[in-house]
Formats: sequence, C-alpha cells, structure tokens
Amino acid sequence: MKTTLTPELNARLLNDIQTLGIRLEVLDDLTVRQGGAGPTDHKAITISNSTLMIPVFSHAAKVSPFSAAKPTKMGYTTLKKNGEPVTTIRFVGEPEFYKYHTSDGIPFWKIARLHSKEVLATTVLQNCIRYKDKEMSCQFCAIGESLKYDTTIAYKKPHHLAEVAARAVALDGVKQFVMTTGTPASADRGAKILFESVAAVAKKVAIPIQIQCEPPDDFKWFTKLKAAGASSIGMHLEAVTDSVRHSIMPGKAEVSLAFYFKAFKAAVKVFGKGNVSTYILAGLGDTQQEILEISKQLIALGVYPFVVPFVPVRNTPLAHHDAPDKAFMHGILDPLGKALVDAKMTSDTLESGCAKCGACSTLSNFEKKHAV
Repeated sequence: MKTTLTPELNARLLNDIQTLGIRLEVLDDLTVRQGGAGPTDHKAITISNSTLMIPVFSHAAKVSPFSAAKPTKMGYTTLKKNGEPVTTIRFVGEPEFYKYHTSDGIPFWKIARLHSKEVLATTVLQNCIRYKDKEMSCQFCAIGESLKYDTTIAYKKPHHLAEVAARAVALDGVKQFVMTTGTPASADRGAKILFESVAAVAKKVAIPIQIQCEPPDDFKWFTKLKAAGASSIGMHLEAVTDSVRHSIMPGKAEVSLAFYFKAFKAAVKVFGKGNVSTYILAGLGDTQQEILEISKQLIALGVYPFVVPFVPVRNTPLAHHDAPDKAFMHGILDPLGKALVDAKMTSDTLESGCAKCGACSTLSNFEKKHAV
C-alpha cells in the first residue's frame, strides 16, 4: 500500500533514498554516467515532485532496500521498499541536445551534461594538478575517470560551451548552466578559464551561470567573473575540519579554511547573499555538530552551505568508504533547513548553481518542511 506523504515524511523518505540509493535494472541511455566529476554513478529521478540525483551504481545502492523495475517509455515505474510499493517515480530521459555535435564535430554530451531535469553542467578542464599525485589528491575525486571511458574531452573550448548552451536552452528548456573545473597550475585556480567560458556563453545565450573553483589568489577575479556573466559562484570546502581536510584532501587542504572564509566574504560583496555557496560532503569524518557549526558561520556571511551525502565512487581511494547513515544526514539537514529558512536564504532565492538545483541533496525538502 502506497504511503501518503506529509512534508515531514516526504523529507525523510527522500533523504533515505538519496543516502541508500536505488537498485535498478541497467539503463542503456546516456543519462547514467559512470565515472567522472560531479554527481557520477547517479540517475536523475523525479520523486514526489522533487527531482534528485540518486546513486544507482554505488556499493550502498547494490544492497539498498529501495528498488525499481525498468520504466515505461514515458519513464514511469513504481518505487518499492523491501518489495512493497511506496510511490510512483519517473526517470528523467535523454535531452534532445544530446543528439547534436559542435561545429568541429564533438558530440554535445561530451561537452556538457544534463543534471537533474533542467540544469546544464560541465567540467571545463577535465584534469587537476593534484589528481595523479596520490599523496596530494582528493581521495574521493574521479575527475579522470570520464576521460578514461572516453565520455568527455580534456578541455571544453569557449565556443563548444556556447554552442551546447544555446541548443540546450532552445530544445530542452534548460534554465541554468553550472561550470566547474579541475584546478590548473596557476594562481587564479581556474578563474581565468572560467572567465573565458562564461563570456563566450553569455554572448550567445541568456542563461544564469554558476562558476565553481577554488578561491583565486586575487579576489578581483570575482568582479571580472560577475561582469563576464556569472550570476553565482561556488567555492567548495567538501570537509570542514582541518583534521579531515588534511586526511582526505591533503593538497586542497593547503588552501586554509581562513583563506576560504576571506574569499567567501569578498565574493558575497560581489555576487550577493546566497549567490556564493560551498559544497560540504557529509560522511567524510566531520561530526554533525562540526558541520552545523561551520554552516551557521557561513550563513551569517551570506554563504549557502550545500550539504550533501558523500557517495563513494568506484576507482577512487574511498570507493569502499561507507555512505553516511540516513539518521546522520537527517540530524544535519533538518536543523540546517530551519536555519536557512530563518535566514531567508533558501534554495529558491538563489540565482543559479548546485544549491539552486538541489538535486544532489534533500536539503531543499527540509527547507520546505520548515517553511510550512
């Protein structure tokens, strides 16, 4: 018998599903990407009017109590828990722009991907100065995997991004563009590459753009990126305590928390409250209290702390690391959702970015619960 979902039950259910994943029949479309940066080994699924990126190839997903059979041609199927029906879900299908190529013959889906149901996303530079150095690399990162599988190219040129964005907006109604990058060997930490990319897209099509990079050495880049057409910026902490940062991401930890906070403060002056965000991966070793405490500090600065459950990715040093317990996630997301509502800085107030999309976390559902 299917469950009637109140806001509280809905938030809990979605949190459980995103933490545990779903066991699926293997899909043969391009929307399921194995390996690479960003939400990988996931499938975009609409559940209770929320579209989430759900782990389907992770270790946890293989033994998840949640399962779903192959969907109909329209994408519908029944979500089950321990074999019992819970609710109807819909798989997000391939977008039309995947059928096309750039002017120099590269498939659009190798340039940028559809995330959730209306977000275009790309990793402009598909490499990082630390990736091949196992003593310095982020232990959760799989940025090089998609190159290995030939599902992307190493560098997306500005004209590539502009062509894909224009077609994705026209054919699929894409509403925002998220551009991240691996960190190059330059003091701007990718800001220059993103500046060139944003400028090219903004000249071609009107679409909100979030750029994501480590804090650049010169905070004047924030003004340049905003002027080029970026509407928001993400500078991702991933972990919030020095002990976990140095253990899990030793190279990136060389950029101190103090410097991140200086960058956050400077960026908020340019992009505005909420349009500066940071990813926090819950489950790497930081406690609930540590994550909530730093989230309060970020909110006070006008920075949106986008807390997501860590999902182990294959072919990384943390491939067999446990995903966070659903109760652990609930203990963070529930009070954090209330804090964001109280600060009037909820995901629906943002202009663009991962937190605006919200598909990699159920945080926005907890916001809705506390806004009722």
